[in-house]
Amino acid sequence: MSGLVAGAIGEYWENEHFAQNPDATPGEGGVRKQLFDSYAASVDWTDEDHVTRALRVFESMLRRLDRESRKYGEDGLPADTVAELREAFARDGCRLDDELRLHTARVARLTIHVGALTEASGIHAELERVRRFGTEYPDDAIGAAKQLIEATAKLVLLKRNLPVDERQDLPALIKQAQQALHLHPAALPPAHNGANPDNADSIKRILGALTSAAIGVAELRNRYGTGHGRLAAPTGLGPRHARFAVGTASTWCELMLDTLADPDAPWRKAPATVPPANSTLTTST
Repeated sequence: MSGLVAGAIGEYWENEHFAQNPDATPGEGGVRKQLFDSYAASVDWTDEDHVTRALRVFESMLRRLDRESRKYGEDGLPADTVAELREAFARDGCRLDDELRLHTARVARLTIHVGALTEASGIHAELERVRRFGTEYPDDAIGAAKQLIEATAKLVLLKRNLPVDERQDLPALIKQAQQALHLHPAALPPAHNGANPDNADSIKRILGALTSAAIGVAELRNRYGTGHGRLAAPTGLGPRHARFAVGTASTWCELMLDTLADPDAPWRKAPATVPPANSTLTTST
């Protein structure tokens, strides 16, 4: 990196939203190497987003060095330098191609630790993370979407001081959580003169469709998502499938969390009731 001007070093790091680490201990080398190291010290190598962005920095810098070399009549980066870089990247599961593009294996899977999500803020943060990475790893995104629905349902029951059966399947858990917040269409009273929009037939139809959609995410995960120890990754999944699953999960989770937090929500005016575990799930159509 000592071949780059200092301004370019800072520009490439900051283009990927990194800042210098003020606590970084200066190492050996000149100003430009120490500048590079101060930015590199801010990378969290356990965070997939950080790693992805840092690798883009490396790629952009290498390609610029190569262009500048050719600009002044040389043949680009020396062959032995490129070979050494290829070996170094290969040790960490990356491939540097002939155009100095970096290709990486999956750095980490999109995993959701349901048991740790005990507050709405944690679920919102995980939803945002899945939105960012879902299109790159569709099977992971589908698995994570299902887990976020599960985490949200359990959070609702816990906040309502209702029992959570860890053996319960997800469709029953979804129904229990919705009923705890008076959001299950089969349990809503009829509307009278349109006075309460929560009881309107249109709301019931939307809730019925959303209930079925949330269950559909679980079924999609069972067939295509991660979490079942498959020997081979499912084929045919693309970014649109990931966006569809994550969008559905996000809509359901956000409705539940918004209703849980709403001081005027109907569930606050009546005691919670939970359907029996073996009850039949019905939805409005």
